[in-house]
Amino acid sequence: MRKPDFDDPDLALSELFAAWPQMATVFFDRRMLCPGCPIAPFHALTDACLEYDLDEDAFRAELAALIPKD
Repeated sequence: MRKPDFDDPDLALSELFAAWPQMATVFFDRRMLCPGCPIAPFHALTDACLEYDLDEDAFRAELAALIPKD
């Protein structure tokens, strides 16, 4: 199965966690409830960053560092 495009601004959080489950720890470290949230299929990273008042560029960079290089 092909991985989704991490840089897609509309990538749903549920798809992000399905493709890269290791990213959930970054959310949990910030006490974010996104992994497992019933709204995760409808929210993207932008929504989560707005909700939790995070710098989106910095948060994306931290998450992107967890994506294995093929």
